[in-house]
Amino acid sequence: MPSSSSLPPSPPPVEIRAWRDRNALLADRAQALETLVKGYLGAGRLGLLWLWAALFALGWSLVGVALTSLTDILSAIVGGLLLLLGVGVMIPAGLAVGFGLRKDRRIRELLWQWAELDRDPVLDRNLRRPVLSLAWLIPSVLLCGAGLAACLLVPATAVPGHDTYALIVYGMGLGLISWLTGLVGVAKAAAYRRWAQRSLAGAGAGSR
Repeated sequence: MPSSSSLPPSPPPVEIRAWRDRNALLADRAQALETLVKGYLGAGRLGLLWLWAALFALGWSLVGVALTSLTDILSAIVGGLLLLLGVGVMIPAGLAVGFGLRKDRRIRELLWQWAELDRDPVLDRNLRRPVLSLAWLIPSVLLCGAGLAACLLVPATAVPGHDTYALIVYGMGLGLISWLTGLVGVAKAAAYRRWAQRSLAGAGAGSR
């Protein structure tokens, strides 16, 4: 995720705009939109999202091991250490995802603002990026499905007296992490598609 300082600022208010002509405005608009699109659907962004989700899942796994190993004093001590380690991994991973979502919301705001300045048929047609949107959508849908299946199947297939509540909670937690991660990807792809359809209207139906 690009830092806040790497994002273009909001377009200046109408009363203080100082572009010398329309070509200058379109050039700045093109540069801003390209930067924003790369920051929102860049090739490495999906991998980064999944990396933070995997670290969060790793932390949850350590918590799960801790909860399922409380059988005697020694295992309780080891479990306590694993619990602390798991929470220590989950907190920064969760914060990273949260900060990323907040920056994504800022990028969406800037995309709308810069797109409303004018229209550039050539640039706008290239900005639709349908293949890139699908590259986010398809694996995210699959991850959502896998996570939802885990949330439903783990408790449904649990064997009374054999599978502990801690083990069930652990399995459902992993499913929930997968479902939420996929949901973020689906939401981003859908939001970008909606922006492209509304803000880049008239840029050419051939790229849809």
